[in-house]
Amino acid sequence: MKILIIEDEARAANQLQRMLKSCGFEHELLEIIDTVEDSARWFEANSKPDLVFMDIQLADGLSFEIFQKIDVDSPIIFTTAFDQYAIQAFRVNSVDYLLKPIQEVDLKRALDKFKKSNKPNAVEPSVLRQLLSSFQTTPKREGILVKDGSSFLQIKVSELLYCYSEESVTFGVTSCKRFIINETLDELFESLDPNRFFKINRSQIIAKNAIEKIDSYFNHRVKLSITNPRDQEFIVSRSKTSDFKEWLNK
Repeated sequence: MKILIIEDEARAANQLQRMLKSCGFEHELLEIIDTVEDSARWFEANSKPDLVFMDIQLADGLSFEIFQKIDVDSPIIFTTAFDQYAIQAFRVNSVDYLLKPIQEVDLKRALDKFKKSNKPNAVEPSVLRQLLSSFQTTPKREGILVKDGSSFLQIKVSELLYCYSEESVTFGVTSCKRFIINETLDELFESLDPNRFFKINRSQIIAKNAIEKIDSYFNHRVKLSITNPRDQEFIVSRSKTSDFKEWLNK
């Protein structure tokens, strides 16, 4: 069984591999890909895999955009950190999905469904268009519940300068304070307005209005000066530099 994993978080991809092994699912991993553009190029250059695990939010956009670039006729199990309301389209269209953080019992269920199907079908293009439209129109949040000592309070998303992940803890920073956010960086990013926030690398999200200066950096990357940087260094990863520049022009 040849599988492809499309996932922009290395930790999530590694965890999925461990869980597949734990489930006794015999497979050959063809590759792990983390962007829409690289995924489209891979499908164009390689034979189709038997099964694809595909995260919805990738480094450069929604994975549904892959299907706007190239035909994919492999069966797909989507993985997502979106909440139950946002994934109703999956149930309506009978597209299988795994809700993050993935539980082994759910993975086994999805694999059993895949194995019991004599001829697993690829996702219909019309279904993918509906899913893409559904996720693109999902309202973005305006507030975030954060920890403040032993209490909780809500801060406005508009006050966020940047967020980052450190030792599996997600932090949000405003002009005057740092907070702990009880969500993974992926979950947080998927709920933010992509016109206002950009995930510049695997561990940092920045707000457009927090950028003070942009400098060239080695290996075709850029380095950012950000309001209230604390002890953080902000370097846009090479794979995201082009999309980052395009995002700034919007």
